Amino acid sequence: MTITAGLSATTRRSSDLSKHPAEVFAEAENHPVTVTRRDGAALVLMSQREAEGRARLLDFAAQLITVTLDERGPLSARMAKAFPWMLALSPSDRESCAQDLVDAARASFATNQPHLAIAELTSWRETATAVAAGLGGADLEWLDEDESVERP
Repeated sequence: MTITAGLSATTRRSSDLSKHPAEVFAEAENHPVTVTRRDGAALVLMSQREAEGRARLLDFAAQLITVTLDERGPLSARMAKAFPWMLALSPSDRESCAQDLVDAARASFATNQPHLAIAELTSWRETATAVAAGLGGADLEWLDEDESVERP
């Protein structure tokens, strides 16, 4: 599978890059662009954001593989060893978090969309940080569905 698999991949010749750089760079901001060369291997041009997202996904994948190879204890406990911030969550939230992270990772790998897993990881980590800071423990008073509230 190529790095651009599953994306709206564009292939450009190296001459396009030299003759129309602004156009090729604009495409690379949206999705990776494969640049073919007569005298060498094809290259992929992508945004730094895209490259960093892929690197973070690979790092996350390495941590998940380590967790899944350790068969001692439930998944949530093994995940909490790899991601200590999970210890701020309740036991039931740890289970939900662990399953959500695995599901998001699978979706990211299947669709070649790193942001799915990274967003899930960030969301759960921020939730754990808020819980650790004492936020979220207040009793909430929910409004009835029939009540309308004016916009500020």
